[in-house]
Amino acid sequence: MLKASPGLAKYIIFAAMNKTVALHTLGCKLNFSETTAIGRLLENDGFEKKDFDEVADVYVINTCSVTDNADKECRQLVRRIQRKAPEALVVITGCYAQLKPAEIAAIPGVDLVLGAAEKFNIASHLKEITKNDATKICSCEIEDVNIFIPSHSISERTRIFLKVQDGCDYNCSFCTIPMARGKSRSNTIDRVLEDIKHISAGGAKEVVLTGINLGDFGKGYPGGKKHGENFFDLIRELDDNTEIERYRISSIEPNLLSNEIIEFVANSKHFMPHFHIPLQSGSNTTLAAMRRRYKRELYAEKVGLIKMMMPHCCIGVDVIVGFPGETAEDFNDTVQFLSDLDISYLHVFTYSERDNTHALSLGPVVPMNVRHERNKILRNLSYLKMQVFTEQHIGETRKVLFESVNKNGMMEGYSDNYIKITAPFKEEWVNNIVDWKI
Repeated sequence: MLKASPGLAKYIIFAAMNKTVALHTLGCKLNFSETTAIGRLLENDGFEKKDFDEVADVYVINTCSVTDNADKECRQLVRRIQRKAPEALVVITGCYAQLKPAEIAAIPGVDLVLGAAEKFNIASHLKEITKNDATKICSCEIEDVNIFIPSHSISERTRIFLKVQDGCDYNCSFCTIPMARGKSRSNTIDRVLEDIKHISAGGAKEVVLTGINLGDFGKGYPGGKKHGENFFDLIRELDDNTEIERYRISSIEPNLLSNEIIEFVANSKHFMPHFHIPLQSGSNTTLAAMRRRYKRELYAEKVGLIKMMMPHCCIGVDVIVGFPGETAEDFNDTVQFLSDLDISYLHVFTYSERDNTHALSLGPVVPMNVRHERNKILRNLSYLKMQVFTEQHIGETRKVLFESVNKNGMMEGYSDNYIKITAPFKEEWVNNIVDWKI
């Protein structure tokens, strides 16, 4: 009788499994696009996708590490899987996996840790492990991660998140992203247009362009070389591609949001009147300590130009509260600055200490209870801002793209300028743009 080698035995055991996989995303829209790309790779390898709450043979968690809460949530999810499906393989990838692979490998129940260079090789790695193996770590130095791997979500949502850029060359003092994702690099315009053709063939009406530092598009393809294109070139090409009806820019740094981009969107056929522009603080003192590349005056100038050219435009803002050294006066400057600014909503983050960041050397440390109180103040301001923005458009008829989810007989969609609309579910409205009176 022939005796299989241990490696072959592992493969036979794995091939005999039902090969079901459940995936979960922590963090940003870019992570979401990559998770669905990983899911498609596994489906092509014969896996059947399951909901994350169901029992599956393999669970994949694509992690974030922007805040300590994201790290904690990852550990909680692993414990939940252990209770529900103790024999399942658990794979952790994403930013947390790149930054702290040994820490993740020490979590009971984790079988495979994939760093930034290996997340899209998941299918081959799964063929090499079984549940009883020691936890396998597949990672590398982030300096070695220098190629761009495209990804986009599909089928899960009406809006498709398309990754066109990855990594970051900035060194903000609070941020671990350059350590987790590497240098700025991006796709080429021709390859993005090919992606758009595939997305359009699937019937999607809206594409959200995503990246870590989206305005830095044009660097690093392949192997760190520049390809002579920029973000303005990209959106101009996409606007001429009429197969997709709506585009959105997910987030763009204020110093990279050029006046020509703003003017272009104002006159665009397909780009929606919606910007998300990170601010992080309304205090120039705090911005300098954060190593941001602008002052609040530039930010106000950009918002003013947007509103002058597109009074109906929705503007979202990222803000961090409780950064080391942020005094009550600094925070009050932020509150007043945002109150006076014609923006629509805030994404508020409580500062979280991150290993190997310059911010750890700064002080004084803001007590956690003060951080939480400041977060609450700005979340309340965000609610008020969105109320005011919505009320400005009551009575207007705007174009709303409705999504497919039926929530207790109701459906949701977003207007061109990102006002969320809830309406009774109608099958004929799914993935269709409807004229809607606000």
